[in-house]
Amino acid sequence: MALRLEDKKIVVKEINAVAGDSITAVVAEYRGLSVAEMTELRMSARDSGVYLRVVKNTLARLALKGTDFECMQDILKGPILLAFAKEDPGAAARVIKNFAKEHDALKAVSLSIGGQLLPGSDLAKLADLPTLDQARGMLLNLMMAPMTQLVRTLAEPPAMLARTLSARAEQEVA
Repeated sequence: MALRLEDKKIVVKEINAVAGDSITAVVAEYRGLSVAEMTELRMSARDSGVYLRVVKNTLARLALKGTDFECMQDILKGPILLAFAKEDPGAAARVIKNFAKEHDALKAVSLSIGGQLLPGSDLAKLADLPTLDQARGMLLNLMMAPMTQLVRTLAEPPAMLARTLSARAEQEVA
C-alpha cells in the first residue's frame, strides 16, 4: 500500500527526530528475510533499546538530512533497514550482528558514528564495544587496583610477623 504525502512527511519527521538523538546508525540489507524473521528482528531491537525501521531510500535520504548520519545518503540503495542506537553506541550493531549469525539474508551495508561513515565490515568492532555498565565496571576495577595493592602491601608485614612467630612457636614445641 502506497503512503500518502502526509504519511511520508510523518515518517521523515519521525526518522529525522530519532536520528538527531542517536549516537550510532546501521544500514542493513534485509532481502530474503521472511515476515516472521523480520518480526523477530524487530522484537530483538525493541528489547535492546534500538529503533529499527524499514524505509524507502528516498524517504531515508530526506530524513537523514541535517543529522550526523547525512554521510550515509550515498549508500542507501536496495531494500534497506535503518537501526539507530540512542544510549549504547554498540546496541544497534549488536542486534544486527547477533541476528545475522543465524540469518544469512541480513547483511550490514554500512554504519555511522558521529558523522563518520564506516563500511559494514566494521560492524563487529562496534558490536564488541562494552555496554555502559561494562565500561563503568572496567573503569572502577582500574581505579580500585592501586588501592587494593596498597592494602595488600600494608597488610603483609604484620601477616609475615604472625607467620614467623607461629613457625617459631612450632619449632620450640617440637
